[in-house]
Amino acid sequence: MADQLEILIKECKRGKARSQEALYRKFASAMYGLCLQYASSEEDAQDIMQEGFIKVFSKLDQVKNPAAFPGWIRKVMINTALEKYRSQVFLQRVDDLKGEVNEEMDDGIYNSLTSKELVQLIQTLSPKYRLVFNLYAVEGYSHVEISRELGISVGTSKSNLSRARAILQSRIKKLYGSAITK
Repeated sequence: MADQLEILIKECKRGKARSQEALYRKFASAMYGLCLQYASSEEDAQDIMQEGFIKVFSKLDQVKNPAAFPGWIRKVMINTALEKYRSQVFLQRVDDLKGEVNEEMDDGIYNSLTSKELVQLIQTLSPKYRLVFNLYAVEGYSHVEISRELGISVGTSKSNLSRARAILQSRIKKLYGSAITK
């Protein structure tokens, strides 16, 4: 399998259209799902993915180890999404967390959510909250890394994450009623 990917990447570097199409087909579904996490709509996700694949094909020479390609393409897509929203989103510290849900939810609520429902809920967040939430909760970035990537303070990253979690928790509570434990 790794050998096939290595051959495919080499052929793409040589500009072979069929290989580029095959590489696109191999990764398009997963990358669309990733882009959807950062986008506010399916159309935005498609735009991010298209821009991302343009970068992938123009920067394939950076790929030295084909085994690292899946992680590399993921990073390219995330960076493409961040670039799109970095210029549009003004991230600021959120000091007012009124209405934050501090109660713990029953694990059954989370277990009943499908991945599609979760992505849809995340998409309802404002871009500033969605970016920080995805980078921290989904991608595993630290607040220091998020602050560097987005050009914000660590405190702003933390407060935006806290607010995003509160909003998501509140929306999940509304969807699933009062299945809250004390």
